Amino acid sequence: MKRVVVTGLGCITPIGNTVEVFRESLYAGRTGIAPFDTNFAGALSPDPGLRFQTTGKVKNFDPIRNPEQHLTSGVIVSADSSAQFGIIAARQAAAESAFLQHHDPAKIAIVTGCACGGRAADEEANRNLYTRNARVPPTAILRTMASSGTSNIAIEMGVTGPVLNISTACASGTHAIGLAFQMVRAGIAPAAIAGGYEAALTFGFLRAWDSMRVVSPTSCRPFSLDRDGMTLGEGAAMLILEPLDAAQARGARIYAEIVGFGMSADAHHITQPRAEGAAQAIRQALEDISTTLGTPHLASEMWASRVGYINAHGTGTPTNDAVEAAAIHQALGEFAPHIPVGATKSFTGHSIGAAGAIEALATILALDAGSLPYTPGVTEVDPALNLDVITGESRFLPLGKEATRKDIALSNSLAFGGLNAVLAFRRYDG
Repeated sequence: MKRVVVTGLGCITPIGNTVEVFRESLYAGRTGIAPFDTNFAGALSPDPGLRFQTTGKVKNFDPIRNPEQHLTSGVIVSADSSAQFGIIAARQAAAESAFLQHHDPAKIAIVTGCACGGRAADEEANRNLYTRNARVPPTAILRTMASSGTSNIAIEMGVTGPVLNISTACASGTHAIGLAFQMVRAGIAPAAIAGGYEAALTFGFLRAWDSMRVVSPTSCRPFSLDRDGMTLGEGAAMLILEPLDAAQARGARIYAEIVGFGMSADAHHITQPRAEGAAQAIRQALEDISTTLGTPHLASEMWASRVGYINAHGTGTPTNDAVEAAAIHQALGEFAPHIPVGATKSFTGHSIGAAGAIEALATILALDAGSLPYTPGVTEVDPALNLDVITGESRFLPLGKEATRKDIALSNSLAFGGLNAVLAFRRYDG
């Protein structure tokens, strides 16, 4: 088994369209959740009739005029904004890592997560068809494919190895990173681009979520006593994964090591989560650390004792947060109440297929900096959850001597349909 590290990062998010700005926003507690214009494209009237008025929307994205986000006219015409976000985020990560110069593009893997595909293109084509019997443009299929961004990344970078997109609702990005990690660890691919992208803030999408009564009328406040629902968002995040020895040999900048991945299914209910399923994925991620590091004699309880941070799924709904808290306690036992917990969705909203990738990015940056961002919007942590939720200001990662070292971080994704995925990262100290 090869040890796998992260050598490049890229993102397009509601709190920054570069990793540098994203990082600044995290530690400044600057949320990207804001009121939207009710007269947005796609609405059939000036008032969209929604019970909520906020989203986590990407700002200042302009692939025509911004040279740092430039896309050719052909890509702009044939790719919806979800795919465009993914292409630019991957480009950023690849440029920083410069990994394409050191690995065979015929073997490099690209694994992405996108659950909804090109919703804007789909709704526009259908609206014009059903209200005006307008001709459906020939690019409609290309713009609605969930894998459009994946293919465009491969085309731009000349990667001809295994290229695929995963759609597992809110766990898509995490599943993508985890499977790419397994491919690099096993030697199936010498390196990988992995992450997620999504841009589904359309009239129909918002109305559909509104009908489920799970969106906050104010803003997402994960684990807060007064939490009242999720906030929808969009964006993309991409990682470059390489074997540790290859990254060290070429002197690459290493952000963190991926040391474990767990996934499970609740097999319980299509929308109601079950703590046992999420706990199983957390335990598997911890057990996988021994596989990665070649230490089968070490029990998962030892790795549990070294968890110093959890970036929770943290949607802000009363049910989901309570179930996730129960899963954390089931999987981590006596350590659970003392592990610092954060939730990136309070910054970006819930970007569905991209959520896990954006949260993995935040987790990696926290490990790299040794500083854990707080969760904005929380008024009072729900005492019934018995979690150490980070509020008010960031905290130092509790790094100590080897025997008491807290250098492991978990990033949880618990999706509709009971599909759970958990990544375990370790701080890299050279």
